[in-house]
Formats: sequence, structure tokens, C-alpha cells
Amino acid sequence: MKNYSKYLLSAAALLTLTACAGGNDEAEGVDGDNTSATSGETLSAVLDRGELNAGVNDQLPGFGYVDSDGNYTGFDIDFAKAIAAGVLGDAEAVNYRPLSAQERFTAVQTGEVDVLLRNTTWTASRDTEVGLNFAPVTFYDGQGMMVGADSGVSSLEDLEGMIIGVETGTTTELNLADQMEALGVSYETQTFDDRDALIAAYESGAVDAWTTDRSGLVSAFAVLDDPDAHVILEDTLSKEPLAPAVLHGDDQWNDVVSWIVFALIQAEEFGITQDNVDDFLDSDNPDIRRLLGVEDDIGGFLGLESDFAYQAILQVGNYGEIYDRHLGPDTQFDLPRGMNGLYQDGGLHYSMPFR
Repeated sequence: MKNYSKYLLSAAALLTLTACAGGNDEAEGVDGDNTSATSGETLSAVLDRGELNAGVNDQLPGFGYVDSDGNYTGFDIDFAKAIAAGVLGDAEAVNYRPLSAQERFTAVQTGEVDVLLRNTTWTASRDTEVGLNFAPVTFYDGQGMMVGADSGVSSLEDLEGMIIGVETGTTTELNLADQMEALGVSYETQTFDDRDALIAAYESGAVDAWTTDRSGLVSAFAVLDDPDAHVILEDTLSKEPLAPAVLHGDDQWNDVVSWIVFALIQAEEFGITQDNVDDFLDSDNPDIRRLLGVEDDIGGFLGLESDFAYQAILQVGNYGEIYDRHLGPDTQFDLPRGMNGLYQDGGLHYSMPFR
């Protein structure tokens, strides 16, 4: 099994990175009309509908993908299931809406989806002009570059005069331009409507290199004809904190999504898993009792059942279980946790207190 750990950033490397934040995953050109929702309306709609409408990726193995049986699977998909479990008591009560980079923000603005879980970077413009609110970061990432192993390219400077592929409706092009201008490197950009078309062009030699989030590049090894014929450069072009996004203005719904994410992180810290969550219902630890809804009614504060976190953990698992299930050592990706570990392990994940 190929180990891709060398292609990922450490927490320290991310924290010292000074490149501008952006992301292959963010659609640009969205009309910044500051469309907003009224607090409470999304939760009410989801409860009345009995189903969560989740905007997802269907072309990114490990994060959002349709398997050979036609089922949606991946890291982001499991967070959609956790939200459905916490809100509706049923992790399977999800309507998945596959969205391109160009479509995704409009789908949130128009109410087509209740939550966007599509490897989306949290940036200032999206948090303001585009009219989104973000829940806690679920995956810390950074933009990278893939080239042929025999291309002779070992750094961004070596891309002088080459053609670089990017996906339309993303900020990778802006990040790329900023970095290359700073380095004084001339290059040509070729854009593609979707990830599959971009990868096909790259494998055919129509472009010399392509750029996206490092996690997306690592994910591509699962679909490349000859994975060993390609490498990811060590250069990192940006910070990419990936997080769920909802429509601005509905504070209650943003709280709901946020605290379900926090619950999965906190569960891992407490050692609470799908298999042993019932054993913790009798815990003497008041923090655990509050998390699982045994005492105090944090769920009621959110407009949910008191056992919302229990249901998410029982039906989907804690953060670490989700990570290992789709990206961990028993998968084809074998991605070390690194900065996506818990804070006490040197990572960046940290839940706010359940009290």
C-alpha cells in the first residue's frame, strides 16, 4: 500500500505558512448579494421535510464519492450523516446533491441545500460577501501541485513556461497567480469544467501540471492509471481550512451544525466510539453526561433532542473513526492525522466545552 504521508503538511508547517488563503474548492464569481436566512427557518424546514439536503462532491475519493454500488461515501459524506443523525435521529435521512465548484454557493444561497459539505475552504470573502456562515473546520489542508515523476520538475520555479491545469470556479487560479508572480515564474493556465476533465487532460499530456488542495491531489492517486508515474511537489501554495457551510443569517442552524461537529471531536477526546457509547451513559463525568444528553439539555438549547450528540456518535462514530474509515491506515490513502489530529496529539482539532 502506497503511503502518501510525505505529501501532507504538519501542523507547524501550516501555522508558519504565509501564502494567501483560498482553495481549489471555492467557487468565485458568485454574486455577493448577501442573501441570508432567518434564524430557525432551516431547522424547521429540515424537521418538516424529514430529510437533510446536503451539497456534496461526487468525484473526490476519500471525501465525497459514489462507489461501485451507487452509494455516496467519504469523509464529508459521514459529516452529512452525523448532522442527519443529530437532527433527525436517522443518519440515512440525507438527500445528497452533487455540486460543481461553480454551483455550490448558489445552491446554498437559494436554499437548494441546507448545508454544504464539499471540501470548501473558509475564507473572508465567503464568510462575508458570498453570504455563508462556517461551522468548525473538519479538515486542515493546503494547495499543492502534481507533476509527472519523470518531468524534471521539483519546485514551482521549474514550471517556467509550462501549462498548468485548474478547475473552473475555484480560487486555485488566484493562489497560483499570487505564488508564481512572487517567484517571477511565467506559465499558462488552462481551465476545466470539472475535476474528471482536468485529470484526463493531465494524464493525456494536454497540461504539464495541475493544482488543487493537497488532499485532492492525494485522492487522485486512486483514479490515475499509473499512480507511481506522478508526484506532488513539496511546495504549498495556500492555507485551506475545509469546513461545512450554511446560509448566513440562520444562527440557530449554524449552531446546530457546529455543535454536531464539536460533538464528534469531543467524543474522540473522551474515547467515546460507536461501539462503546452506551457504556458512557452511566459516567460520573459531568462533561460526558452533558455531551450525551444525560444531564442538562444542550440539545434543547439548539432546538434538538437532548441525545443529539449520542445519536451522531452511535450512528456515525467520532471524528477519529470517520477519519480512519475513509483516509486512515487501512485505506488506500493511508494519510497520517498530522494537523488533523486532536490538540493533545499535536493537531489542531479542539472542541468548545459542552456546558
